[in-house]
Amino acid sequence: MLTFNTTATKHLPLVMELDVARAAGFQSVEILGSKVQACLDSGFSETEVKDLTKGLAVKGIGALVDVERQGVDLPNLLREADDLFGLANLLGAEGVQIVTGPLDYRAALEFADVGSTARYAGLLGHSDRDKVKLTAANLRKLCDMAQARGLILYIEALAWASLNTIELQLELLDATGRDNLKLVVDYWHCYVSGAMPATVAKIDKNIIYGVHVCDSLTYVGGVPNETLLRDIPTGEGVLDLFEWTQAVKSTGYNGWWSSETFCRKQQQQDGYAVAKRLKAQLERLVG
Repeated sequence: MLTFNTTATKHLPLVMELDVARAAGFQSVEILGSKVQACLDSGFSETEVKDLTKGLAVKGIGALVDVERQGVDLPNLLREADDLFGLANLLGAEGVQIVTGPLDYRAALEFADVGSTARYAGLLGHSDRDKVKLTAANLRKLCDMAQARGLILYIEALAWASLNTIELQLELLDATGRDNLKLVVDYWHCYVSGAMPATVAKIDKNIIYGVHVCDSLTYVGGVPNETLLRDIPTGEGVLDLFEWTQAVKSTGYNGWWSSETFCRKQQQQDGYAVAKRLKAQLERLVG
């Protein structure tokens, strides 16, 4: 299933975003919880917000960030999860996106330079073993909360954050031991974290929840600056989108595919036209 992604309409409100998705011919969407909450906060009723998505399957809503939070930060994580899971249920969403931290890449950059940062650092500086152990403990709590609401959680490990490689993500899923925890294959995060299409081709299709088709400028190493590296229209960067897509398809995966664009110029253009181009590109790639 080809799924509309909110990155193409970053600066539009939810009402217009969903209209763009329909106009481009999408039958499903992956959206931001913050836009849904903004509607509710503005005075839309829950029924009105639910009605906005009529005719569109909500494959995912996100994102719950910094899921490795420890100590005094853990109660906040669980409260945020409960709120986001509530929005997911309101819209009939199938899955909720969760993200490893730190969300701010500058924390990773400062930590790499001097070994510390005044920003939230997550588990930077911990061993991979401890990162997996501590994050898995949180994910078990989150997965159980999600299971009670009939939700799947799908993890996206940020390229500059902890557990950014596919190998560590698979280890994390094993350590968590919950059937409703899966991962999203994001071409950019895979590329910047050192994965190749051949790496993706070895993933068990049953743990892939969704795919983010996206592009990149050339990455030369170090802590990646997402804003700079992803400022390119999808299909005009250095990634061979056909090769990456074929790698995913070779696993036998048959779920949803979402085209992301972090190109700032595209995000300032006619969202209707951009969405149609992205859908046509997905049709050529996925078939």
